[in-house]
Amino acid sequence: MGSLQTDALDFVNADGFQVNPLDPEEFRRQGHMVIDYLADYYRDIHKYPVRSQVNPGYLRKRLPSAAPNDPEPIEAILGDITHDILPGITHWMSPNYFAYFPASGSTAGFLGEMLSTGFNVVGFNWMSSPAATELESIVMDWLANMLKLPECFLFSGGGGGVLQGTTCEAILCTLTAARDRVLNRIGREQIGKLVVYGSDQTHCALQKAAQIAGIFPVNFRAVATTREDAFALNPAALRDVVAADVARGLVPFFVCPTIGTTSSTAVDPVKGICAVAKEYNMWVHIDAAYAGSACICPEFRHVIDGVEMADSFSFNAHKWFFNNLDCCCLWVKEPSALVKALSTSPEYLRNKATESKQVVDYKDWQIALSRRFRSLKLWLVLRSYGVANLRNFLRGHVKMAKHFEGLVAADGRFEVVVPRTFAMVCFRLLPPKPEESGKANELNQRLMEAVNASGQAYMTHAVVGGVYMIRFAVGATLTEERHVTKTWHLVQKQAGEVLASRT
Repeated sequence: MGSLQTDALDFVNADGFQVNPLDPEEFRRQGHMVIDYLADYYRDIHKYPVRSQVNPGYLRKRLPSAAPNDPEPIEAILGDITHDILPGITHWMSPNYFAYFPASGSTAGFLGEMLSTGFNVVGFNWMSSPAATELESIVMDWLANMLKLPECFLFSGGGGGVLQGTTCEAILCTLTAARDRVLNRIGREQIGKLVVYGSDQTHCALQKAAQIAGIFPVNFRAVATTREDAFALNPAALRDVVAADVARGLVPFFVCPTIGTTSSTAVDPVKGICAVAKEYNMWVHIDAAYAGSACICPEFRHVIDGVEMADSFSFNAHKWFFNNLDCCCLWVKEPSALVKALSTSPEYLRNKATESKQVVDYKDWQIALSRRFRSLKLWLVLRSYGVANLRNFLRGHVKMAKHFEGLVAADGRFEVVVPRTFAMVCFRLLPPKPEESGKANELNQRLMEAVNASGQAYMTHAVVGGVYMIRFAVGATLTEERHVTKTWHLVQKQAGEVLASRT
């Protein structure tokens, strides 16, 4: 007991001063230091190797084996971040970051995250913080109108939107709702008959969600795509696979078309897929994680034509919409399907507002109980930049991708592998001799690694239709055309060295 009492009174630093974990003035002082540190980081971020160059286990060799017993000053901690942490960071906010998909943060997104963290709201139901719930409902309707989603996805039309952490969560929630909807009809013991459909380009989040939801692994279908269809899911091919499953006594219940696949940004035809789904009473979830944000621009809105036939739609505002991770926007036509599948109502959460049926309790629209005040950062982004500027930011990235595409096309050593749709170019280096075509994949692997090892830029790859291609994804907030041009010159230089090394 004595030791417990000693620990409880041990809020004293090495100089004998009392430590308050949330002293307002100390918060102000240290907060200013951290903001200044990050402002300098963004100013100088172009100087850092984009992809971390450290080896596995580097940090354990640098840090002590145990936590300090006494408090350490923020000045020392920030110094260690510079010396020990920064070398192990891959700089997603770098203007020379062209890998995976972007993480396009912004000042407004960062400040919204600060406010959310500062208030530290745990907004599981309306009563826990009414503003958290109501602001989320409002901004989701704002965004739905910007995307020209049909009325049935808005709260006023019987649907509604919710902010999840990631697309993985959005898919799992909707798949679980679809699973329960069909099992309530045919019997829960029939779960072994349920089948999930995507394409061979669909994000692995779909397969993971199916596993978590208890769908038998043998009942997951990745329908083959072809180069002739630009690697989009062909509705006729989907229908053939579904019909074959029905003939075997299986029950199709969920299909996930993608708007902007990870490998090549292919666009699955929503209308055709929804028509097949309607024939077999399947839930359609549209995964627009990357490209959904572009649909606020009229020239891209057509890629989700037919969305009115779907059951749910989601995109990641933390990818290409200037919000910090995490912020996935999900809309559903039938919120009650989510609530029936995900709701729990213990006595300690009962309250008059919930029982009045006049409020939304978002805990019943997601996997976890606790949830963050994510709508603050989305609200700040929408208000700070406005729709017109957001459209122009996105168009600027598309323009830079077109510029890179033109540079690739002008160099006969390279080819654009698949048509560019949004702000990503998929290209590869061609072997100098036709008889060496079988070595093209190895050649491009070496080229990409050489570019990334330089630290001057970072790109990732995909293999589609057996072809290894390099993905050049524009979307980092700080990227300008000069960074694109400079990276292309780096690619050309490294390509020359890779080709020369072969001889």
